[in-house]
Amino acid sequence: MTPDPLAEPEHIGAIRAQVRRFIAEHAPPAARQGWDKAKRWPRDVYARFNALGLAGLAVPESFGGAGVDLVAAVAVIEELAVAGSFLAGPYIHTAFYGSLNLAENGSPEQKASFLPRLARGELFFAYALSEPDVGGDLASVSTRAVRDGREVVIEGAKRWVTGADWADMLLVLVRSGPPGERYRNLSFLLVPPSAPGLSMTPLGHINLGYTKSQDVRFEGVRVPEANILGGPAMWNRGWEQLAGRALDVEKLEISAVAYGIAKAALDEAWAYAKARVQFGRPISEHQAIRHRLVTAATKLRACRHMLYDAAARAQAGAPSAIETSMAKLFIADTGLEIALLCQQVMGAYGLSDSFEMERHVRDLLGMPIVGGSSDMQKNNLASLMRL
Repeated sequence: MTPDPLAEPEHIGAIRAQVRRFIAEHAPPAARQGWDKAKRWPRDVYARFNALGLAGLAVPESFGGAGVDLVAAVAVIEELAVAGSFLAGPYIHTAFYGSLNLAENGSPEQKASFLPRLARGELFFAYALSEPDVGGDLASVSTRAVRDGREVVIEGAKRWVTGADWADMLLVLVRSGPPGERYRNLSFLLVPPSAPGLSMTPLGHINLGYTKSQDVRFEGVRVPEANILGGPAMWNRGWEQLAGRALDVEKLEISAVAYGIAKAALDEAWAYAKARVQFGRPISEHQAIRHRLVTAATKLRACRHMLYDAAARAQAGAPSAIETSMAKLFIADTGLEIALLCQQVMGAYGLSDSFEMERHVRDLLGMPIVGGSSDMQKNNLASLMRL
């Protein structure tokens, strides 16, 4: 028998089976359509999912987790994303935005405070990075933070803060030094959304309908200096945290979402083509349809290789900035190509809310933009490859 170069350890196969059973029982297509129309994620269903203990896959054992297993955590995201963003999104807010950031960059006190609760899935974090006039050039953020005794005072605004209205903590990137000291004047702060002086306004979007994003304003918001990510010693060292391993891993989670949704699109189109009869035979027997499905399946297999190669490298602690950027670039762009091919297979039904295809397309339309755009990944890769 020819060995599978991407064969997974037995425990990951067991986790996949566990998540698939959960989705089949608790997140059927009709429920997903309802969640999409309401633009919300189902807290009751997520609470049942969280009881499986999979949030601990991103937390070291010393803090109550299962040990950091990036490949397994990526597999969980993929399987959840087959059912849309409604469970995959909240899982990322715990396991990736929370656990991996704190495990990688937190101070000993922050790790002790947050990681055991994150391992139990009790907390959700949200990124507050972009600003009204700042997208990919995060070194140019203008939200300002100054130290006042043993407190930090924040003034400014953030945009596209996904989940800010229900997260327990915001990871806020601020300019904490002189404007000209680019890369040496940034800090991350842990800010609770309930902090006095913090306000938010919702921003709607057509993709990833598990939640809305938010405009967040900071007007004299104060947090203790202990809320500097990594502790007071990391003041003005936020770029090290942003450009480190945690950001490489960040590219994996959005790639896993794109891959899972693309897989769902192909599964739906494949089943439709086998069942739909035109001119006396299933449309899967017509050459034009067969070619679209085979092309989509080929592209999807390439995405799988890109995703899990990058995840395995990151898990091993090997340099993976190039591989994770390539995975984000390739899977985001190719996932959209897959969805459009599959929508064409279904014709008018691919536009109808009687099927999930139109949501798959909406979600994948945004993937070359969110989580570091495709153009940004190309720029990053050109620099990393010393062009």
